[in-house]
Amino acid sequence: MALNIIGNALPNMPWQDRPAGYEGVLWRDTRNPIIGWNPTPKTARIFNSAPVAWGDEFIGVFRADHKDMYPHLHVGRSKDAVTWEFEDEEIHMLDEDGNPYDSRYSYDPRVVLIDGVYYVTWCTDFGGPALGLARTTDFKTFTRMENICTPYNRNGVLFPRKINGDYILLTRPSDAGHTGFGDIFMSRSKDLVHWGRHRRVMTAGPVWWEATKIGAGAPPIETSEGWLLFYHGVQNTCNGFVYSFGAVLLDLENPDRVLYRTRNYLHTPQENYETNGFVPNVTFPCAALHDPGTGRIAVYYGAADTYTGIVYGYITEIIEQIKSDSELIPGDGEEFRG
Repeated sequence: MALNIIGNALPNMPWQDRPAGYEGVLWRDTRNPIIGWNPTPKTARIFNSAPVAWGDEFIGVFRADHKDMYPHLHVGRSKDAVTWEFEDEEIHMLDEDGNPYDSRYSYDPRVVLIDGVYYVTWCTDFGGPALGLARTTDFKTFTRMENICTPYNRNGVLFPRKINGDYILLTRPSDAGHTGFGDIFMSRSKDLVHWGRHRRVMTAGPVWWEATKIGAGAPPIETSEGWLLFYHGVQNTCNGFVYSFGAVLLDLENPDRVLYRTRNYLHTPQENYETNGFVPNVTFPCAALHDPGTGRIAVYYGAADTYTGIVYGYITEIIEQIKSDSELIPGDGEEFRG
């Protein structure tokens, strides 16, 4: 049976062909990093961000670390999803009653479109790192909703549609610091307010690149083979953490079940802008653009907590690689309730 990729056509997505002689399933844009130092007067670095399609152009919510070192969320716009223009003023949110509802810091957003509404998840300050949730239809007004969880938690990623009537959320429980542990969990909600039926989806792996902790990356992509999820994995070395990323296929109707999981990473810090920066040796995926007609995908990732990069690939080849290189660990293929 042919692989089917679910989603809207995106023929104008950014793309570069695989370099001659390159054998990997993901390859870097030669223009990387596409966002460098001091992108606006107020901001020092933009990375770990979430572009999405917007009509014939592109828009997104971007993590911008200000020159006072606090991270905030900014809107960015682009005609080609490579060259970006950013609003210098951070996003200011309102609560359900129209009152200001900003947080002390905000970082690592993800954006999904569900039933005509764009939902933003990010790490916010709620007595420690926790997950915020907001909605928008125009990227001008952002309504902040109830916080998803209590501290401590990061890497909140919504699925792009309901499954059996439920909104589905991936999270990575953590601690107040840099977190030397972490597995991916899943929660369900009928209304985006009350969350429950918590399940553990996958644990940090037995191989070194993801042995310390893992976390969901770009929102899952629906295919006939399952939900394609890019995730980051972390190893601890004598020089600190190293962030790489791999991918899994999750069951379409029961996405707490892992069907296939890459043993080897798909992407790891290698280029200078990935190995050198504010936080060296980090590649951290947060968004992906894809075109079902061609099977092309562009994964956006933060590099060294300083820059933004893109890698390209074909979803068919990526899924083939996941399946051929798969190594499940206990608990992956079953419902885990604890």
